[in-house]
Amino acid sequence: MVFIRGRHNVAMPLVVFDLDGTLIDSRRDLADAANALIVERGGQPQPVDAISAMVGEGAPLLVKRALTAAGLDPAEPTALPRFLELYDERLLNHTRLYEGTKEMLDDISRKATLAVLTNKPQLPSERILEGLAIAKRFAQVIGGDTALPRKPDPGGLRHLMTAAGTGPDDTIMVGDSAIDLRTARAAGTRICLVRYGFGFRFAAAEVAGDELLAGTAGELLALLRQALHLSTA
Repeated sequence: MVFIRGRHNVAMPLVVFDLDGTLIDSRRDLADAANALIVERGGQPQPVDAISAMVGEGAPLLVKRALTAAGLDPAEPTALPRFLELYDERLLNHTRLYEGTKEMLDDISRKATLAVLTNKPQLPSERILEGLAIAKRFAQVIGGDTALPRKPDPGGLRHLMTAAGTGPDDTIMVGDSAIDLRTARAAGTRICLVRYGFGFRFAAAEVAGDELLAGTAGELLALLRQALHLSTA
């Protein structure tokens, strides 16, 4: 996919977004799919918040954590493919953009290159972005089951920077979790964390104090404009 460059062949800044808990609230659909898997295997459903806390490091770990919490065998080989089938049936039942996210993306995409870096598998990520009518805002989407390593390995983020022609100083990672924070640190980029995401839980030792923090999509837009020296026009 071709990245748009500004005048004099100077690359526009790059903003790389996490997906679950950053752009979309997908808690209910993820929990419903995990609980359907648990019930099929004779377990008791788990609370939505408990399953939400398991999200962030890819579908294989989510499945293992959910089955373990339900007292079921986490190594059962058919569990992951069955979960993906169950989730595929529920991708957009309840999943929504966080309030103000579409407007934020519409604005910032005129001034920066946007990409998605998620540990969610590629195909469901793309289907959700299409279903919520924001796919065209992103120059590239990298899921957690591609040839590139999953976050917090910085390989995906570095790949996006290379493709966009940017470096750490003109790239910002936007996420809601410690996984996103570690990814940005490893790649040497700045990080903006959204407080409203369901992955917003950090140990004191993980926070350095230089993180940008946004409580709403509107605040996120203002922070990105300021950090990347973008005009409001």
